[in-house]
Amino acid sequence: MMREGVKALLADDPAVEVVGEAAHLGEVPTLAGHARADVLLLGTDAPDKGTVHLVRDLSGMPAAAKILVCSRSEQESDILQLLDAGAHGYVLRNTEPEELRFAIHSLAKGNPYICSKITLNLLRTLSNEAPGPARLAGKRPDNLSRREMEVLGLIAQGFTNAQIADKLFTSKRTIETHRQNLLEKTNSSNTATLIRYAVLRGLIQ
Repeated sequence: MMREGVKALLADDPAVEVVGEAAHLGEVPTLAGHARADVLLLGTDAPDKGTVHLVRDLSGMPAAAKILVCSRSEQESDILQLLDAGAHGYVLRNTEPEELRFAIHSLAKGNPYICSKITLNLLRTLSNEAPGPARLAGKRPDNLSRREMEVLGLIAQGFTNAQIADKLFTSKRTIETHRQNLLEKTNSSNTATLIRYAVLRGLIQ
């Protein structure tokens, strides 16, 4: 029933063609190998180890499709596991049809997408914590410098480039360079997706 509903939703979109469907997760690898789709919409009630392993296997296939997971779970740990396994997007089962279409188009263009409700929940959690350097987690990805992590923490608190420059006793142009480097290193298209990336990966507490 859900598959029929999704197909009906996408039938009105001239930019989308449904090239295949699977009734069970076990059928997905074979389907993915033959369909050569740009985006794979993977539905699951609640992500488990089997789902995570499937996503990891699918993302490692030649010419792999961008994986958009659709689930009922709002747990950050579930979402993080799937993203780390290779998923490119995550939407909830009750996501509005227009947002689901937008998510599919985003992934097809190579842009990751997390549905708005999950993003707002994460950002609310972030904004409810005390401001200051303590909001940065101890972990640091190898591709980000300590100064970039400092800048990331201040960006998450809503400071402008000029304000960050004052706090770090450097120039505004230097901060602009750090911000651009952060966007590029995290494959983020804007500040909102940069913060979302940092929260989902535990870089910011």
